[in-house]
Amino acid sequence: MSAGEGGDGRPRRGARSGSGSDSDRSASGRDRAGRQRGPARSSGRPAPRTAQAPAQRRRGGDPARTAAFDLLRQVADSDAYANLVLPPLLRERRIVGRDAAFATELTYGTLRLRGRHDAVIAVAASRSLESIDPPVLDLLRLGVHQLLAMRVPAHAAVSETVGLARTAVGTGASQFVNAVLRKVGASTAEEWLARLADEAPDEVARLAVVHSHPAWVVRAMRQALVTDGRDVAELAELLAADNAAPAVTLVARPGLADRADVLAGTRDARPGRWAPTAVVLPGGDPVSVAGVREARVGVQDEGSQLVALALVAAEPVRDGERWLDLCAGPGGKTALLGAVAAQHGGHVVATEVQPHRAELVRRSTSAVPPGTVTVRSADGRDVGAEEPGAYDRVLVDAPCTGLGALRRRPEARWRRSSADLPDLGRLQRELLASALDAVRPGGLVAYVTCSPHVAETRLVVDDVLRRRDDVEQLDAREAVRAVAGDIPLGEGPAVQLWPHVHGTDAMHLALLRRRA
Repeated sequence: MSAGEGGDGRPRRGARSGSGSDSDRSASGRDRAGRQRGPARSSGRPAPRTAQAPAQRRRGGDPARTAAFDLLRQVADSDAYANLVLPPLLRERRIVGRDAAFATELTYGTLRLRGRHDAVIAVAASRSLESIDPPVLDLLRLGVHQLLAMRVPAHAAVSETVGLARTAVGTGASQFVNAVLRKVGASTAEEWLARLADEAPDEVARLAVVHSHPAWVVRAMRQALVTDGRDVAELAELLAADNAAPAVTLVARPGLADRADVLAGTRDARPGRWAPTAVVLPGGDPVSVAGVREARVGVQDEGSQLVALALVAAEPVRDGERWLDLCAGPGGKTALLGAVAAQHGGHVVATEVQPHRAELVRRSTSAVPPGTVTVRSADGRDVGAEEPGAYDRVLVDAPCTGLGALRRRPEARWRRSSADLPDLGRLQRELLASALDAVRPGGLVAYVTCSPHVAETRLVVDDVLRRRDDVEQLDAREAVRAVAGDIPLGEGPAVQLWPHVHGTDAMHLALLRRRA
């Protein structure tokens, strides 16, 4: 232990750094979270045990690790989404700066790599995961992530996690956590990966454990790549992209905010690659960006912006058009369409079956000129029968598995299963059929999913088209290129975006026209 460092890997109060210029750096070059700074990385092996008196051992977890543990329990117990729960949790507990960044990296990283970490835990614990109490398992996942995937010294990763375990699950369980983590830390991350890969029975299993995806998702991604005309050799790169933390992307809603102003007023921001409305942030809290609180600027993935704008670009907009967003919550695409519609004297009707999500749509569209957007709490499957031929353009952003947004919602890969596909498929077909009934002859329908799974994309569209003789599928690539310029796309006629190719969520877009 260095002269100025506490037993948790964080500098003691009043300790000076080696350079004398950084109050957050200890003499050993570690930051306040116990991470090794600079290019050197921890070997992943445990440090020698220190002669620490029992009274000096941490009895509880530090705030950042405690927040990460509490978030994992919320995700497990209430189906919460980490990206929605963690920011307010950190604000409530006043965890800021490097501690907030540490908690964020620890939480999201543990969720993304849960499958890989679970395989390591099963070996190190010499027992099945089902035999480990869920809170204890979450503690082990947090500890393993620090040991094998973060720049946290081994002694800090173990001692801090064990301290948190004493408070959260008791002394007896904390001893089990200590024993397992010390066994994990006896090998490097590279050694563990090599062992897991060697023990995998086939290539799908190897990719699943190395890249921490369920096997059914690996197979689905491989099929989606092939269907889009891409090389199956890209599969490992795609899975790795799912595990990379995405940048925060903003949308400057046309007529409400100017992208150039957002760029000029936001330090180190850069334009998006494809959408003329997109701004990419280097990090930080997007709420601090001018226009976000007023909903003139929103947080929205660039792929999501691109598919909404493609519906507009598919053919010239006539003044006074009526548009429908059939599954509008939480409202990002509705707000973008509403901003564009306002410039043409148009009107957007947004339907959302869940009242609380309908309220999110109202908040998202609050800056759009009054009278432009009408939000209704209704079932989109009924609109086609109730308002046949009433709209010029319809967006169907259908509920799906969300496999295209695993970067942002890493827990989705562990919540969903292939058993979800039949029910989702029926809903997707019913919504698309309703949209085609609701659009006027000659009007356009955009079928969108945040999933590349073929069962949720091409098969849905093909099935609906086989049942109708009044619909034709357009080449969506033309509409997307009208917005994005020279963007690499697959064989068509649908557009599939990819995180490893486009840097966006894996959005899928099919454009349909109801024949006049």
